[in-house]
Amino acid sequence: MRIRVNNVDLYYETLGAGEPLIMLHGNREDHAIFDRASDLLKNHYTLYLIDSRCHGESEDTNDLTYNLLSDDVIAFTETLNLYKPVLFGFSDGAIATLYAAAKRPDLFRSIIVCGANTYPKGLNRVTYRGLKIKTLFARDKYDMLMLKGPNIKKEDLERISIPALVIAGEKDVVKKNDTLFIARNIKNSKLMILEGEDHGSYIIHSDKIAKIILANK
Repeated sequence: MRIRVNNVDLYYETLGAGEPLIMLHGNREDHAIFDRASDLLKNHYTLYLIDSRCHGESEDTNDLTYNLLSDDVIAFTETLNLYKPVLFGFSDGAIATLYAAAKRPDLFRSIIVCGANTYPKGLNRVTYRGLKIKTLFARDKYDMLMLKGPNIKKEDLERISIPALVIAGEKDVVKKNDTLFIARNIKNSKLMILEGEDHGSYIIHSDKIAKIILANK
């Protein structure tokens, strides 16, 4: 399905029945990364699987920022009149989730963020330097999104008053101290560091994240 929100056409799919759960993917991905997770989650939630702007089947726009991604999901929720959905985000989707929850904590029941960083150097040194070197030869909006943002401050996290599940892999590309910073500054948060997992191993085409979500429902 398609919907016009925040001056962009977004593609999304819905599955299942139950309370609403919005799922946001990461950089250069689309909703298909949640294929195995959605097979389990659809028995417990009505899933809204969104292709973010400039990704998948959604409209490709000139501008791509975390603020825009968060405003898109806020407008999506309001336009569909979803009542207190759970908002889940992975990687860039997790960053958009933090922005959205800081702006409109009243709109969501809870949030789940996996592999979020609060500033560009919240990525580990190898990943950050790799991005910097890559942009010396070619620049695109996907890499520049990660180098120019996010810029999430302590006071932004403190505005998130709803329950939050903060997750990262033991071998994540996000520095552990940045994950801890997120969890410590969201008042009603639970932290999970997943042993043996990297940035996306428990999410991309995996049912592990579904089992975690259901265990913490």
